[in-house]
Amino acid sequence: MVITTNDITTKNYKKLSIQVSLSGLSFCVFDLITKKIIAFNTVEFIKSNVIEEQLWKVFVDNNILSNAYDEIIVLHDNCLNSFVPNSLFDSNFLGSYLQYNVKVFDNDFFAFDKLDNYDLSNVHVPYVNINNFLLDQYASFDYKNVNSILVKKILDISIGNDEKEVFVHIQKGHFEIVVVKNQQLLLFNSFEYATPEDFIYYILFTYEQLQLNPESVLVHLFGLIEKTDDYFKIAYKFIRNCNLLQVNKWITILDKTETEIRNNFILFHS
Repeated sequence: MVITTNDITTKNYKKLSIQVSLSGLSFCVFDLITKKIIAFNTVEFIKSNVIEEQLWKVFVDNNILSNAYDEIIVLHDNCLNSFVPNSLFDSNFLGSYLQYNVKVFDNDFFAFDKLDNYDLSNVHVPYVNINNFLLDQYASFDYKNVNSILVKKILDISIGNDEKEVFVHIQKGHFEIVVVKNQQLLLFNSFEYATPEDFIYYILFTYEQLQLNPESVLVHLFGLIEKTDDYFKIAYKFIRNCNLLQVNKWITILDKTETEIRNNFILFHS
């Protein structure tokens, strides 16, 4: 729901963020004054079931989604995207930016996100059927590709650091690698994986292609990973400076644990 009046009595200062993929949905409610998260939940979908029916059930089971909000943002969680420098960007040819790394079709709908304060646009394919379902629930909302949030936040973190850094965001079945240097995006890529060997192969392949030294270039791991995981252990074995992303500064603001913040990094920073 969008508030269309400036009357302070009509505002509740709450923001709803929904992160949705074909395999599940997560949402959180922010207090816009304190920035704290006041509600949060994750629901997994059954692959064989119709996604619209599962979305409907999520709304039935979570009444908070039907409340009034001053802001609503929907994050499309897929890797159907490509980052383009604004100097090369033309909104009339969105599909052309995706054709070499994403299978696109003539009837695909393309969208793009401008990264505030950065000379970048993220061209992506949103889930049109999910947007249509949500338009039946809300008068209007903003939507973005999850990787727009991911890359912008990493660029923010990298300010003032003249050394190259590697950020690896792990999700179920795939992970994203972002390489930056002092708010400059050097690389973004997404890889599917099934084993720790897959995982480290793609990371080391990226190091090799960018001529990054695994003895000196730091890698930050976050998302669905902990130090006890085999994925962390194998990364630590081959890369000297390997750490979980430090998120201490957000604990008090978001009122969540380090693990919760790392696991839900994109949603919590939306």
